[in-house]
Order: sequence, then structure tokens, then C-alpha cells
Amino acid sequence: MTAHAGTIHPPKIETFDVANRTNTDPKGIARAVEEYRVEPFGLYLARPTPGRAQFHYLESWLLPALGLRLTDFWFRPGHERDQDFYLDIVSVERDDATWRTTDWYLDLVVREGERVDVVDIDELLAAAGAGLLTAGEARRALEIAYDAVDGLAAHGYRVDRWLATHGIELTWRRR
Repeated sequence: MTAHAGTIHPPKIETFDVANRTNTDPKGIARAVEEYRVEPFGLYLARPTPGRAQFHYLESWLLPALGLRLTDFWFRPGHERDQDFYLDIVSVERDDATWRTTDWYLDLVVREGERVDVVDIDELLAAAGAGLLTAGEARRALEIAYDAVDGLAAHGYRVDRWLATHGIELTWRRR
């Protein structure tokens, strides 16, 4: 996918309000969250995705120290993708019970035990070129992606094995 000057968008900001059990997307739409779980290493959420044709549910972990949002989408029949996890490169801020992510465009698609693909490099470069990210933010996004790719490759493209080296053990509803 190639980003064009007319389609470059500002970084997407998402809010996770643990106290009110809502997740507000970049368009300002608040959705009910079935489960939030705060751990020393991050925040877990599980919620339905009403109105989405491709998937009906998602589970995500915000991992601030790693600069990642790790998501498992529950795809609808006919919309399955060749992926197990989708990792957004993000900055994470926390103010008591409210967490906020700023998406830095770059994403990783993990197929457990097989590979990791880096996607949306063009969007990152276009956004940085348009001044929507600082050079430091763009560099940090690339560093996060490279560290994650290296870590995943070193651990057989197994997310749980790689995260264990950071003292992180994730639990999921579906897995």
C-alpha cells in the first residue's frame, strides 16, 4: 500500500478508560469493554467489535515498555487472515485508570512459528515526511519494530517465548 499526500492522516489516538470500562477509538466512538486487566507490564482488554464485517471480537495487550499493542482478532468466517497476532507500534501514556495510545503507523503481522511481516513502512515515512511524527518518533518506531522482529526471530516466531524474556506472560480468553 502506498501512502499519497492526500491520504496521510495524523497519528491515531485511542483511549482506554478502565474505570468506565470503555475504549474510545480515534474517531471518538466509545465502545463497552467486557474485561480490562491491569498487570505490572501492561493492560489487557477484551471486547466485541459491533459493526465490523471482518471480525466480531478482539483481545489486546498494551505493553508500554515494548512500545506495542498486541491484538488477537476473532475473524468472521470468510474473512480469516494468515495471522495469529497483529502488533501496532505505539506510544503508551497512562494517567491513573486511563491509558492512551498513539499509533506510530508501523505494524507487525505475526504467524506463530513461521514469520513476522513488517507493514505500513510507507505510511510511517509519509507521516514523518509530512511532519506528523518527529524524526525521533519515527526513529523510535523503527527501533521498536526491529527489536520485536529480532526478538521474535530469535524465539522461533513465538510471541510467548519472546515476551517471556521480558518477564511478560500474557493470558487470553481464546487461546
